Amino acid sequence: MKAIARTVWILGLISFFTDAASEMLYPILPLYLRHIGFTVLLIGVLEGLAEATAGLSKGYFGKRSDLMGKRAPFVQLGYGLSAVSKPLMALFIAPLWVFFARTMDRLGKGIRTGARDAMLNDVSTPATKGTVFGLHRGMDTLGAAIGPALALLFLYFHPGAYLPLFFIAFIPGVIAVLLSLTLRDHASTPKAASTKGGPLSFLGYWKVAPAAYRKLVAGLLFFALFNSTDMFLLLRVKGAGLSDTGTIGVYIFYNLVYALAAWPLGMLADRIGMKRVFLAGLLLFALVYSGMSHNAGLLWYGGLFLLYGLYAAATEGISKAWIVSMVDRSDSATAIGFYTGFQSLCALLASTLTGWVWYVFGAQAAFIATAIAAVLVLGWFIWAVPAPRVHGSPAKN
Repeated sequence: MKAIARTVWILGLISFFTDAASEMLYPILPLYLRHIGFTVLLIGVLEGLAEATAGLSKGYFGKRSDLMGKRAPFVQLGYGLSAVSKPLMALFIAPLWVFFARTMDRLGKGIRTGARDAMLNDVSTPATKGTVFGLHRGMDTLGAAIGPALALLFLYFHPGAYLPLFFIAFIPGVIAVLLSLTLRDHASTPKAASTKGGPLSFLGYWKVAPAAYRKLVAGLLFFALFNSTDMFLLLRVKGAGLSDTGTIGVYIFYNLVYALAAWPLGMLADRIGMKRVFLAGLLLFALVYSGMSHNAGLLWYGGLFLLYGLYAAATEGISKAWIVSMVDRSDSATAIGFYTGFQSLCALLASTLTGWVWYVFGAQAAFIATAIAAVLVLGWFIWAVPAPRVHGSPAKN
């Protein structure tokens, strides 16, 4: 196995602790908000505003990172804001304050995403991109599995004690921030006009981006329009008779499969090609959603969540590695920010669309429609999107 740069391990640990903190709160956040008086509508508005903030800011701050030739400051500020937001949500329960704290968390994600992935690209070579991004996603998702498990354990001994979890989640968040302070940028030359450009100036990148990048991102965003929240999958298994604890357990199981498979599949992508592994992941997604349309037992759904974890491991990190392989290193944060920003907005539309189809036509129709869309995307990637090519200068460790 080729050597992995120190920066990759540090970023992996940062994401591990940050996701452990965030996912510790993910299962209990709706319960906490209802507990302090939020209606379902207000919760929806809160999450919509928070995700829109993250989406729009990813593109803007990704471009700022490229223009300034800096990565570390954006990573450090982004993780810092997310860490501080955790206890802030518990200090006061006024709706405006909760909106402020939740938006701060998502803004932190928007600030760091493009710069962090560009930093991973900076320390990878064309032959190790899949491995690097796969390792990072694996460590990130391992935190996503451990966080809910810790929350579940805490609530088992302290039922209904939501408030202390926000302060407990602050601890891994602080560890992540301290680790981020050890990051250092590689020498990079700022671009001209680094002080110009408004919040939506990153949209101009689409016109100058390579044609292969546009084809790739078009396919990824079309897929994102149908790739709704995992909550619908959890609702499906809950309806099959699983308890609340069992449902959270299935979510943890999915994240563990994802975490354990991401690095090996990233290495496999470097050996046989990112496109092949990514296409296999899309096929698994289509099979999972087709399978979810059937009324079956818990063992059946458990097998589908196993495949779903493999799908995520074969696509999430590899899609970003594929993107940065299509563009110049000096544009990598903008390229990632453009994609992830619109991905966040498409995810909101996807969940709304799937929820409407479920409500009007039933769960079976919702899952079949998503599976059909995945097959169409699979066809687009097979015939229209070229495989990654060797691009960019050698990495520095």
